[in-house]
Amino acid sequence: MAPSVDAKFIVVGAGLGGALVATTLGRAGYAVELYEMRHDLRVAEVKGGRSINLALSHRGVCALDEVGLAASVLEMAVPMRGRMIHAPSGRMTFQSYGTDATHVIHSVSRGGLNAVLLDAADRCDNVRLFFHHKCIDVDVDLGRVEFADTRTGETRTAGGGIVVSADGAFSTVRRAMQKLDRFDYRQDYLAHGYKELTIPPGSDGSHQMERHALHIWPRRSFMMIALPNADGSFTCTLFWPFEGPNGFDALKTEAELRVFFRREFPDAVPLMPALADDYFANPTSSLVTIRCRPWYYRDRVVLLGDACHAVVPFYGQGMNAAFEDVLVLSECLDRHKPNWERAFDEYQAARKKHVDVLAELALGNFIEMRDRTGSRWFLLKKRWEKLLHRLFPGWYLPLYNMVTHSRIPYADAVERARRQNGVVGIVLLILAMFVLTSLLWIVA
Repeated sequence: MAPSVDAKFIVVGAGLGGALVATTLGRAGYAVELYEMRHDLRVAEVKGGRSINLALSHRGVCALDEVGLAASVLEMAVPMRGRMIHAPSGRMTFQSYGTDATHVIHSVSRGGLNAVLLDAADRCDNVRLFFHHKCIDVDVDLGRVEFADTRTGETRTAGGGIVVSADGAFSTVRRAMQKLDRFDYRQDYLAHGYKELTIPPGSDGSHQMERHALHIWPRRSFMMIALPNADGSFTCTLFWPFEGPNGFDALKTEAELRVFFRREFPDAVPLMPALADDYFANPTSSLVTIRCRPWYYRDRVVLLGDACHAVVPFYGQGMNAAFEDVLVLSECLDRHKPNWERAFDEYQAARKKHVDVLAELALGNFIEMRDRTGSRWFLLKKRWEKLLHRLFPGWYLPLYNMVTHSRIPYADAVERARRQNGVVGIVLLILAMFVLTSLLWIVA
């Protein structure tokens, strides 16, 4: 079937964002070529190194729903209703994510979700997929991309279309744009990195911990988390400093590793029979925040997802924000086609300030997760927020609810939370003054 819209898109990167934008554009009737430097994960085993599951929330679900995939993805996901906090003593405390049954996030397999999206793109007759094609050069003026076949070394040039950069935080497409005049770019690394471990299923194939929770072992300057998989396992991620007494460089031997885990994560050790093997075999990876501007060049190139706004994973919004990019970009294209430059400008205006705020939220939530989730003050604060939401559901929304369970733009959510807390603070101050005045009157 010939494309129904007279435009061609060259999508670089067939990860989650790239596969979704290719599917969305294909279903809208555009001709799409989707290029990926890795193999087709649907027919070859995926090697480790990146998290095998992710937290899918409302924004991502909305984007998947637009292409008819939300129901099938949620069917393969594990709903998480809250956080399970593991104290050093082994005591566990459950903290629900919201005030009703709909306030959940979904643990979903990265590979499984990517395969679903690739299948959806493949079903579009006007979408062509090319694997083992590494982007090596981009001519932004001509909208032309050169690829090298990673198996043969032969090169292929794709041109005559609009380039969509979905090739991640270290995007080759964005690097070509960085050579342009007045292109702003900034990257910031955390002093912490991450490493993956596994808690396998029990002997009967069941989960060995509470299935419907995101498990957190907060330890002030570092932490471990675990997300459930549908097969009964948990993917654990260590977020530790690269250096220091509680850092990755401090543990050189299996004996040192086991002493450390028995002290810091005693309840997890019996559940991790391959602890040492996983720890020393799996890579330690970096965590980076990336900001840039502009997100597009004329009517030739546009960036989305990590290529223009990589964030650290601590608010669980990286994938969801990329999916929301696709949704907003599609809406802008529909409004302004064939004026692609105007569509890209509106897309950037609609998203840029909000994902910049998300970057700060994600950094702040790292401190909250590792330092505060186990404290009584944090628990009291969360209970107070839930009480206010129950009393005034149409007015008071906790910030976490707005970010995770709605599509309120990130910056708008932060501003609304600031206003709400300001009003609550004034009311509490007035009440305190009233009580104090009453006590003074009684005493007098």
